[in-house]
Amino acid sequence: MEGDSVTLKTDVTEIQRDDLIVWTFRHNSSETHIAEIYKQIISMHDNKENNERFRGRLQIDEQTGSLTITNINKLHSGLYKVQIMKGDVKHKSFSIAVYGLPVPVISDSPQNLPVSKKSSEQKCSLLCSVVNVSHVSLSWYKGNSLLSSISVSDLSISLSLPLEIECLDDSYSCAVAYSSINQTKLLNSTDVCQTCSDVRPVIVKPLIFAAVFLLLLLVSSVLAMKIFCHRRICKETAQESKY
Repeated sequence: MEGDSVTLKTDVTEIQRDDLIVWTFRHNSSETHIAEIYKQIISMHDNKENNERFRGRLQIDEQTGSLTITNINKLHSGLYKVQIMKGDVKHKSFSIAVYGLPVPVISDSPQNLPVSKKSSEQKCSLLCSVVNVSHVSLSWYKGNSLLSSISVSDLSISLSLPLEIECLDDSYSCAVAYSSINQTKLLNSTDVCQTCSDVRPVIVKPLIFAAVFLLLLLVSSVLAMKIFCHRRICKETAQESKY
């Protein structure tokens, strides 16, 4: 992965003074010398124009001749060869493919209800996915709070992590992380979930209707009581007038 350091080992236990070790890099049809060690003197060829990609990234172990490439990126993908001359000549080759960390994709989960029914259902099922990754973790966040996470150590697989929410009321995001590198995808309110401001009126309206109904019922009761009391007082007054 981009940002890694990789060591290409010669399998030499200890370099003798007259030993010669030469490292080359081949990309497409071009092959260039990048480093060597002879008479226990290390020479780096990373300052030439055609080796600019390796500037400051190469290290050679003075005891074994092994080559380390630090902070690699996609430009370092290719074929590396080493010639080890210790009386006889030995060859080793290494093929390196460097992958960048992809941005995760947020999609509507398959078990979600059809769009036409979402207005009546408050649950929203999401799925965060990332492909061709290894040794990464995939996580859901709400703001800075971790909601769920999953990790994998296999090579070149697809990884998915579901999430179910009622509505979008904060900054939900999904992040894939490898070592100190991460890629984050924010969930937009226009993606697959309704915002909570869109959902609340559906909940509030019945409450308003209920409150209005209770108020009307209370007013009707008060009016009925007043009418009843008024009639009773009038009736008692009429009876007193007869006597």
